[in-house]
Amino acid sequence: MRSFEEILKLCDVDLEFYEAVMELESRESGKDFDSIYSFMASMLDAMEQSVDSALNTEFKGRLMEDEARRFGKYISQTEDLLSGKFIANASHIALAVSQYNSNMGRIVAAPTAGSCGILPGLLFAYKNLYAPSRDALVKALIVAGGVGEVIQKRATLAGAEGGCQAECGAAAAMGSAALTYLKGGSAEASAHAAALTIKSVMGLVCDSVAGLVEVPCIKRNGTLVALASICADMALAGVRSVIPPDEVVDAMRQVGKALPETLRETSKGGLAVTPKARAIEKNIFSQITPLTES
Repeated sequence: MRSFEEILKLCDVDLEFYEAVMELESRESGKDFDSIYSFMASMLDAMEQSVDSALNTEFKGRLMEDEARRFGKYISQTEDLLSGKFIANASHIALAVSQYNSNMGRIVAAPTAGSCGILPGLLFAYKNLYAPSRDALVKALIVAGGVGEVIQKRATLAGAEGGCQAECGAAAAMGSAALTYLKGGSAEASAHAAALTIKSVMGLVCDSVAGLVEVPCIKRNGTLVALASICADMALAGVRSVIPPDEVVDAMRQVGKALPETLRETSKGGLAVTPKARAIEKNIFSQITPLTES
């Protein structure tokens, strides 16, 4: 599927967003609906397993401490959370899963490893708070997958090509559309939730310190769940992107191409070249023993 437009056209003939996504996927892949649904259900199960493991694993990073555990403790001790119960818990899960990825844990790339915490953060915080059926969560994941497919086809999901807008930005857009679906929003609302999210991260750079998927990647996972949530609420309220969703993705592609190489996963710009980042990088590489010929 190459556009939100073709998804929404199918929805105009009485299909839900997730059904339109499955219909287009079936046409392209030749797989039947049951096969598509079963695959996405298995991805949801794997995602849930990664969440459970991440929340119960001590993080041992090279650049940062166990921030998920620290944040989880704060949440448990604070009644009047400024960001609210849902966003705080989504952020906690997102931090944990992203840390788990950095520790070489088994995760679901959603859509990439560097952005793997955002979608599970949103889906499983929603599950914990609202107790939806497993079927509803699978369908929400299909909605998210459809959004990711459109972004992949029209732009990119790779930080090396489009900056972090293509990774964490895409993940947040996918999650926003999924939340909108779960809250009973229309297909149009889901598409615009994704568009509103993308517009809000347009130009976000990929500037990982020392080339590791830790700083600022992990905390971006933890913060972008908030953006996804508010964009879902805006879309559910009837707020719409003035620029059509497909054109928003096209603009994202153009912006990604315009980003200099230094800001596209090369660790040659942004936060990666601050004095502190350079000192960290120097310390890490000084500990690496070069290979010698035997």
